[in-house]
Amino acid sequence: MKKRILAWGAASLLLASSLAACGPKATTETEKKAESGKASEAASEKAEGASEDEALKADLKLYTYPIGKWGDSASVDTLLQNFNAKYPDIHVTVEYLDYQSGDDQVNTAIEGKAAPDLIMEGPERLVANWGAKGLMVDLADLFEDDAAKDIYPNVVEACKSSEGKYYEYPLAMIAHCMAINKTAFENADALQYLDLDNHTWTTENFFKAVKALHDKGQENVAAVYCGGQGGDQGTRALVNNLYGGKFTNKEHTEYAVDSSENAQALEELMKAEGINFDPALVGGDEITLFRNGTLAVSLCWNSAQQNNKDNGEAGKTNNGDEIIPMLFPAKDGKAELCGGIWGFGIFDNGDENKIKAAKAFIRFMANDAEQAKLSVQTTGFFPVHKDLTDVYEGTENAETMKLFTEKFMPSFGDYYQVTPGWATARTEWWNMLQRIGQGGEVKTELTTFQTNANAAAKAAKA
Repeated sequence: MKKRILAWGAASLLLASSLAACGPKATTETEKKAESGKASEAASEKAEGASEDEALKADLKLYTYPIGKWGDSASVDTLLQNFNAKYPDIHVTVEYLDYQSGDDQVNTAIEGKAAPDLIMEGPERLVANWGAKGLMVDLADLFEDDAAKDIYPNVVEACKSSEGKYYEYPLAMIAHCMAINKTAFENADALQYLDLDNHTWTTENFFKAVKALHDKGQENVAAVYCGGQGGDQGTRALVNNLYGGKFTNKEHTEYAVDSSENAQALEELMKAEGINFDPALVGGDEITLFRNGTLAVSLCWNSAQQNNKDNGEAGKTNNGDEIIPMLFPAKDGKAELCGGIWGFGIFDNGDENKIKAAKAFIRFMANDAEQAKLSVQTTGFFPVHKDLTDVYEGTENAETMKLFTEKFMPSFGDYYQVTPGWATARTEWWNMLQRIGQGGEVKTELTTFQTNANAAAKAAKA
């Protein structure tokens, strides 16, 4: 509205000026005062519009999970310095959470009427958990900004509840994949089963490669780790992609794991020599075994792992073997990858001024053209804005990030983690894999999973 008033006011001033120049009548003192008043009012409104947000004053608390370097205080302090250069009177204190106790800390704060103003995590927490409980602010107005128009549609949908309310504004995303030890595959003559140009393979060729490696003496080719939920996106993606199974229905209202496609995948994995269901491992343990050469395949990979230099050169195992990231095998070679989305939510603490200041923080961190690049870089992941390009240009990770942008991100699949009862479903998943690995009948265990997960989904909606 202010823009319209300003535009109309400017047009009026130009018209008045033109008439005064062309007409024979001199401007009266009253008219001069009126015109001067309009000009002053227009200038005042323009200045107010430009500085309204910058003049906000608030003390905010941000809780952030360890999303890349957003879990590192030095990195976040740099981002806050940028924010305070524009918003000097909005003070943000940060509490750094981990994934072991973070949820308990948030829930304790909520119960104590001391929830943070801002929180950074994914839709499975912000939308499907705290949002579904009516604790979050609807951020629909942020998605109406012009700056939000280029966010990927599937990401926007993941941030929206089943009631149509937006409880998360996204910043970054990633597609999780798998990886192979190139040397091990070369030694077993198994590279022939991979499409290395596209980083894809078919289900048939995946099992051929596993057999070739096992026959060559690689006792443990891959592990279906099931000691907990850590890295479970890898086992879910493997099972679902092999024969085209699904984890939930497309409406994200119930779980759909109990299918012939998923049953076939689990049965084939159980039969394959070299693939072991291991209840002692979670994703992090599996990555360690892959890096040290015990395993030739990892199911728990992404660009951050490819760039990791904790144990040596990035993109190499501990002993220097090249690591090749791969999409999961599928019957037609076209996999759908499980993804992660991270962004910001606002707890509704009833303070409109704080909510307004929190929205200014989100807009700055996620939409400001220059700052958004730094914010995304700090995650180590990929921008949700299609037009935010060259985020990693000139960095040491540029080549790897370009590879993942071109070959992996287009396969970002359905974000079904917003289905009600998600926490229970994750627990049921690894428990189901354990029972199957110990000899449980696949169809029976799938039915048990689905019964328990859907009971949780129904309870969550009640």
